[in-house]
Amino acid sequence: MERAILTNMCMVEDAQGRLLVQKRNDPGWPGLVFPGGHVEPNESFTASVIREVWEETGIQVEHPVLCGVKQFYTESGERYIVFMYRAKVEGGEARSSSEGEAFWIHREDMPKYEWVSTFDTMWKIFENPDITEHYRNPFTDEIELY
Repeated sequence: MERAILTNMCMVEDAQGRLLVQKRNDPGWPGLVFPGGHVEPNESFTASVIREVWEETGIQVEHPVLCGVKQFYTESGERYIVFMYRAKVEGGEARSSSEGEAFWIHREDMPKYEWVSTFDTMWKIFENPDITEHYRNPFTDEIELY
């Protein structure tokens, strides 16, 4: 039986078109990224992304829209799945958490920042409705986009 780790990530946009990001505290995966985290047992994917964005950033979102999935295999052989969402901010104020510093950036400023590894391909999924899957092939270690 295959084991899986279920997680989420959400691109949150405000009324001015800015994007909510986190500067991660994890030295194993440093850089900027969109907020997200693990799906808890018996929790829906949508409820998990709403909860994670709130816990990590203090920002409330409603009705996040699934836009894609990222998947790869861990060193222990588990399939690691990231459900990728887009959402509009509904309330709250950005605050940092133990996960990292949370703040807003303008899209045009994105190239000025250092992003987590593989974010370039994840960004393609968030921005292009024709690309919905990021898959790291366990046999070739190549990233395949679908």
